[in-house]
Amino acid sequence: MRILVISDIHANLAAFEAVLADAGQVDAVLCLGDIVGYGPDPNECVALLRDLHPLVSLSGNHDWAVLGKLEVEDFNHDAQAAIRWTQSALHPDHRAYLQSLPPAGQFGDFTLAHASPRYPVWEYITDTLTAAENFEYFNTPYCLVGHTHAVAIFEQIGANGYCDLLLPEYGVPLSLGEERLILNPGSVGQPRDHDPRAAYAILDDAARTWEVRRVEYPIEQTQARMREIGLPRRLIARLSYGW
Repeated sequence: MRILVISDIHANLAAFEAVLADAGQVDAVLCLGDIVGYGPDPNECVALLRDLHPLVSLSGNHDWAVLGKLEVEDFNHDAQAAIRWTQSALHPDHRAYLQSLPPAGQFGDFTLAHASPRYPVWEYITDTLTAAENFEYFNTPYCLVGHTHAVAIFEQIGANGYCDLLLPEYGVPLSLGEERLILNPGSVGQPRDHDPRAAYAILDDAARTWEVRRVEYPIEQTQARMREIGLPRRLIARLSYGW
């Protein structure tokens, strides 16, 4: 199957639609959570994702905060403002959909977690030490995570507790061999790796390949919506720079 893997949509409909158009025909969808938060289109993004009927769809820390499963005060000031607005704007049926989503799951040889297999809702795998520790918390060959908003691949080196950080070449399929990997497709709706383009991945489970892609989207369209709503200026500005 040709599978679309997405994470951290963050209520950015323009980015989400650009990813779907760029990906083309796919057989299935895996979503790694944080569908809402930060962005101006929570209802539209939840509805669009739901209509795709993902094989696995997870909840993330922002989804949990909107649902009241995490304290809003645990987030920074800008994130708090976006969460509170989302709580007031989210339709009951979309809230119910988010409520139904687990923070972790499995698809074949792939463990799925929003943040990490060790702490599925809220842990940042941004370095090789944290990644190496997390290999102990899943038994499948591969693990898919999001949460950091940055594309990354962590490869376990033998059984000695070490791992390497790899940065994939966009648009080039990577063969999935015997090495155990933690794979992050980046963020659809709020990239933070200094590249403002939406990020996603294509997993071909028959060919055993992983391909990370980037696609431009009308950032100014999302920013205009955010201004209309009155979301924090910093959240609006950062979309232009991918930080």
